[in-house]
Amino acid sequence: MHEIQIYREKRGLGYPEAAKLVRRAIRAALRAEGVGADCAVSVMLTDDAGIHAINLEQRGVDRPTDVLSFPLNELDEWGFDPAACEYDYGTGRLLLGDMVLSLERCAAQGEEYGHGFARELSYLAVHSLLHLLGYDHLDEGERKRHMRAREDYIMEELGL
Repeated sequence: MHEIQIYREKRGLGYPEAAKLVRRAIRAALRAEGVGADCAVSVMLTDDAGIHAINLEQRGVDRPTDVLSFPLNELDEWGFDPAACEYDYGTGRLLLGDMVLSLERCAAQGEEYGHGFARELSYLAVHSLLHLLGYDHLDEGERKRHMRAREDYIMEELGL
């Protein structure tokens, strides 16, 4: 069983359905990527100010963003390798890493793109989980196309 720990950085962030949507999206992405081993993922839900502070501290980027991904392993998107992962000695779960999601940005982008909060939050959770599994999209080449194709497939599986 996958362990998906979700934390709210602040009280009053709203969106009570957020944790359920994130868990569902992460589980769908793990299933679609053929990750059968038990994994652990940590998720922080925050607002634009919270993610801005983390983005500045961790990446030196002085602005808010929608999602940040912090993989614990150096994986390759062309095939999940459990032997390349850190693991929790107590539970035996593979430690994939951390993600930070701005609920404020999800709501704004969901409205801007016309597909709503639930789809935007789910997409960003899938996107971040793929980063934890080694996917990258920094270039306009094959890796980006591969990541986008996997995101599309997983979102279809979610019915979104």
